[in-house]
Amino acid sequence: MSNLFRKSNVRPGKSLITLVLMGTIVFYFGCTHDYIEDLDRDLTASLNSNSKTGSYTGYIMPSSTDYSSLPNQDPKNPVTAEKVALGKMLFFETGIGLQPKYPVSKEAYSCSSCHIPERGFTAGRFQGIADGAVGFGISGEGRKKNPQYTGADVDAQGARPLPVINTTYVTNALWAGTFGSFNVNTGTDAVWDQDTLVQINKKGLMGLEANNERALIVHRQVINKNVTDSLGYTAMFDAAFPDIPVEERYTRQTAAFAIAAYFRTILTNEAPFQKWLKGDATAMTDQQKRGAMVFFGKAGCVSCHNSPSLNSDPHLFFSLGVYNHYQTGYSVFRTDRHDKRNLGRGGFTGREEDMNNFKVPQLYNLKDFGFYFHGASKTSLKDVVEYFNNGIPENPDIPRTQITPLFRPLHLTQDEMDDLVEFLSEGLYDANLLRYKPEVTMSGNCFPNNDPQSKEDMGCE
Repeated sequence: MSNLFRKSNVRPGKSLITLVLMGTIVFYFGCTHDYIEDLDRDLTASLNSNSKTGSYTGYIMPSSTDYSSLPNQDPKNPVTAEKVALGKMLFFETGIGLQPKYPVSKEAYSCSSCHIPERGFTAGRFQGIADGAVGFGISGEGRKKNPQYTGADVDAQGARPLPVINTTYVTNALWAGTFGSFNVNTGTDAVWDQDTLVQINKKGLMGLEANNERALIVHRQVINKNVTDSLGYTAMFDAAFPDIPVEERYTRQTAAFAIAAYFRTILTNEAPFQKWLKGDATAMTDQQKRGAMVFFGKAGCVSCHNSPSLNSDPHLFFSLGVYNHYQTGYSVFRTDRHDKRNLGRGGFTGREEDMNNFKVPQLYNLKDFGFYFHGASKTSLKDVVEYFNNGIPENPDIPRTQITPLFRPLHLTQDEMDDLVEFLSEGLYDANLLRYKPEVTMSGNCFPNNDPQSKEDMGCE
């Protein structure tokens, strides 16, 4: 009998069973540990081979306060703490909604009416409405057309609002990439005179700055010295733009610059995938890691979603054959089959090769969105993944020749689809976006909306 058994007070048979069980446990956990290490090693290798930098670190987002590391800044508008502070307030400020179609909506809406932090900074319903709507519900889903407005009067978008998270990785704004004078819009200046809004591109600005100035006009918001004085923002404008002459300091353009600076700091850098990239091997579950392997491997998602925000760098535009807003069965406003925004990039450039092509969007915090694709034709990530896996266009009005050859059956198994959905919904989910939301605005108004029904819904006095 061995010395191990002689020194034990338990019976040899029991000791043998105990040792076998202990050995099984050690073997199991050892195998589990090896499996986890294999997942981490394989995922790292996949990221290294796909990253534009040649390293998985190329997918890491900077800190929101590391201003010098935020990419795609406009040389005319470098990010500063003072601009970020001002932009954060103006974005939620209902007090600048001073040119509504009807007086009932004065100071009743804000930029954040269609970009709600709790919904990943996008709209809580299938179509965003700023001026001309009432109500909020729990997280924006209860917003409805104001009965005093006609459908033609409301300020509604023709496509699902893109989120304003991770926009420091955006060079040209909107689904069509319409705004911004550089990058993908270099050489498109021949179409910049198509309307007074697109003419903003002649100012030589990056996408966020150009689009934000357009947005303040379109959404019937006002910035001038009287407004900044009355709301209490003048000192913040002075701190943010000390080098701009006083007579030019309190304008939609400077407000647009401040909001753009704020946008560049709204990063989902606390998502599990980001924590994993920074060295926390336990930040993602095994299923999320397997889903990431599918994303960066068999499914080929990384072919288009290749930046730290998992949008495309440089911006790419494709047709996936999805429905437009007016085709989804929702009661939508200010858009129909004749809306050139349905043509995506082609509606801006007029080029045949751009028709029905839409921007590749970022992929963080998708589970909060509730609606997917530019026409909001899908309502779950499961539906989105199945659509890509099937590779069958749903919109019969789009010629097959215009649909990207990248959209084809992926042949994923059910387990692979489940893992991919888990990675997209949870692995890329930053649960703390409220850190980018102010406690109050200078006006003291309720936000994101300030109409009576919204205030009741939100419990805001």
